[in-house]
Amino acid sequence: MSNETLLNQLRIDRDAPKKRPQRRRRRPWALIIGAAAAALAVIGALVWYLVAQPDRTAVRAATAAAVSSAGAPQGAPLLDASGYVVAQREATVSAKIPGKVLAVLIQEGQRVAAGQVIARLDDSNARAAEAQAAAQVAQAEANVRLAQAALANAQVKFDRYGGLKGKGVVADQAIDDARTTLDNARADLGVQRSAVAVASAGLNVARRNLDDTIVRAPFAGVVTATAAQPGEIVAPVAGGGFTRTGICTIVDMDSLEVDVDVAESFINRVRQGMPAVVRLNAYPDWAIPAELLAVIPTADRSKATVAVRVALKVKDPRIVPEMGARVTFLSPAPAGAPAGGPEGGVSVPDEAVKTGDDGQSVVFVIGDGRRVERRAVRLGPHEGANQIVIAGLRPGETVAISDKTLNDGDKVRVIKGDAQGD
Repeated sequence: MSNETLLNQLRIDRDAPKKRPQRRRRRPWALIIGAAAAALAVIGALVWYLVAQPDRTAVRAATAAAVSSAGAPQGAPLLDASGYVVAQREATVSAKIPGKVLAVLIQEGQRVAAGQVIARLDDSNARAAEAQAAAQVAQAEANVRLAQAALANAQVKFDRYGGLKGKGVVADQAIDDARTTLDNARADLGVQRSAVAVASAGLNVARRNLDDTIVRAPFAGVVTATAAQPGEIVAPVAGGGFTRTGICTIVDMDSLEVDVDVAESFINRVRQGMPAVVRLNAYPDWAIPAELLAVIPTADRSKATVAVRVALKVKDPRIVPEMGARVTFLSPAPAGAPAGGPEGGVSVPDEAVKTGDDGQSVVFVIGDGRRVERRAVRLGPHEGANQIVIAGLRPGETVAISDKTLNDGDKVRVIKGDAQGD
């Protein structure tokens, strides 16, 4: 090889195009693999949370919030029972005699006084009977006057004959006849006076029948229903056809009370005179003070319950018959307890408080390890949708809320953030 050839090989060609270094190409499947791995990690965590804890009950949670002691009750709840508002004085008013209704003077919802006229019946027949009885009385009194005149005449005749006795002017037989006539006149006067008494009694009956065509309220109350209308026939006893047996129904609102059924197994917890609180289904936030009036001394074998009467200590127009009610029987106030009740208390949602099989109010407190502890509590009044707990629960503790039945020691998982119980 020549020297020129070697020199040409060692010469740098500056005019040749420069070669750029090739960049490393990214592979799109690497990004896909990374995203899939992240998704699998999230799914795995979710599966572990749901599958690895199959024995945990889903619950919501609420934190007990401290409240003041104002208005706390003095007695602890012992037993809850449901019943209805009833009236001890309620009457379906009817006429004492059959008759056609002439006028109805009341309407539903109207308050009436005792003795107030509420309806009138057709009294034409009763007035005719009264007039007839009055005429009979007048005739009997006229007969009495005739008998009195006859008696006076017989008395004069007898006295005249008696003065001539022994003078040979009047025979003894005539004197005896005069005495007999006098006695008969006296007897006839007695009969006529008795006839007057009978006729007067008949007049009183006719007047009573006339008065019975006016129907009056037997006691003060409120008309809750009307049954008869003008033109209809009413009677105290159903006679078939279109005969009505009542004109209206009157309820004495001052006699309202609550009747509840208490299970036989719990009847030993209640006694006459014990305090209670009544809450109407229509006004659940209204706590009505009450008192156990009487325990009916018989049981219902079909329901295994005993009827209990509860007297309301408040009279209010919002309370009406047949309303649903819930009664909470309270224990007597402890000796030396302050008038305002025990100090302190906490507020939790109503749904956090449950009633155990023994009738005791309980809550389930969420503790360490997400296990619940069954806790018996003493309840106070309601505050809106919350329940005041005056014993058994401390401020800051968390209670479980669940529609499912919880037991002491159950594992739970909170599906919603804690809610403040205020």
